[in-house]
Amino acid sequence: MTHVLSTQSAISAGSLVAAPHPVLRASGLVLRPWDTADAPVFLDAYRDPEIRRWHTRSPASEEQAREWFAGYRQDWAQEKAANWAVTRDGGEVLGRIALRGMNLDDGVAECAYWVLPAARRSGVASGALTAVSDWALGEAGFHRLELDHSTRNEISCRVAARARFVLEGTKRSSAVHADGRHDMHLHARVRDHEDPAHPES
Repeated sequence: MTHVLSTQSAISAGSLVAAPHPVLRASGLVLRPWDTADAPVFLDAYRDPEIRRWHTRSPASEEQAREWFAGYRQDWAQEKAANWAVTRDGGEVLGRIALRGMNLDDGVAECAYWVLPAARRSGVASGALTAVSDWALGEAGFHRLELDHSTRNEISCRVAARARFVLEGTKRSSAVHADGRHDMHLHARVRDHEDPAHPES
């Protein structure tokens, strides 16, 4: 179904894929596209109880992990999503971060992430989230980034706050986890409307 916008698109179609998938760097972290060699660590991540607690989808095998990576590459080519492996200086994988549901017309996308147990509580999640959101709201041209998490996930709430995502409210009974339906906190960063508590941003 085709449509005609009455307003100008926030991001011109084709502008993101005119360049290669970006590699982002911040505070010793390198965020790069997933490689087929990452399949074992990716699969192992979804065996972690905390990651499984907050994520309802998980790969069943290394082959399926590689299929997910192929889907990530296709999503980037179609400007639907961007997915990064969060690494230490480009080597050891520490976690995953993504921009999903990229709406180029409105300039809106959703952030999602997880961090491996050994890298938690060391600033990896907030550092990666800040790097991705700075790129998205800057060079990429997005206007608004959203992030939601279960109201029971206090760690994600702190990560969002450290990355300057403002808590906007609660979406009641919005998501299903393994133990049933959860209320979800909605956070957002908006270009040119940053948290006044962080004027330097």
